[in-house]
Amino acid sequence: MIQFAPDHDEIERRVEALLFAAAGPLSAAEIARRLPEGADVGGAISGLRERYQGRGVELECVADRWRFRTAADLSFMMTEEREEPRRLSKAALETLAIIAYHQPCTRAEIESVRGVSLSKGTLDLLLEMGFVKLKGRRRTPGRPVTYGTADKFLEHFSLASLYDLPGIQEMKAAGLLDLSIPVGFEVPDPTRTSDEDDAPLLEGMEDSPEFAQDFVSDD
Repeated sequence: MIQFAPDHDEIERRVEALLFAAAGPLSAAEIARRLPEGADVGGAISGLRERYQGRGVELECVADRWRFRTAADLSFMMTEEREEPRRLSKAALETLAIIAYHQPCTRAEIESVRGVSLSKGTLDLLLEMGFVKLKGRRRTPGRPVTYGTADKFLEHFSLASLYDLPGIQEMKAAGLLDLSIPVGFEVPDPTRTSDEDDAPLLEGMEDSPEFAQDFVSDD
């Protein structure tokens, strides 16, 4: 039985199949090894480049290897924008837990519980993410701002209310507390906190600076 050598169109068709199915770019030598001896690989590649010119998929050469790729002007269609959830640092989680159980509390009170100073960025991040909100100002010298949890905190942790925060028994069961805790140790109950010592923030004045008032007249 006489076998005829494939013509140019058939060679071009086979090269197209090889490039399409390849996991990576192929050199002319790699393509030639899969074709009949003497096949015009260069002519087939030139024909494919001309045929795919200006189409959604084009044939390009990368480091002397050939591959199909999406046309550069259509790359915007392959871009997918996703919102990556922001992860809280250990310091932010500790700060959020302290605010949740001790609210309303001031920055100084948070630092007292943690035992280390608190960077401004930590509270700013919690405020920006909506987990924490400004509650008021403590009626003490300096009138420090107090912080409390916002509704988004309950939503994020799937809590119906602050009553659903884990208590001492739940923390023990989860291994978060040592079983031999000191006598008299209590987990703060945020539902029993009182705002009586706090003055409410004026609407729209949360970030406004305070100024000392001079009552001395210039008579």
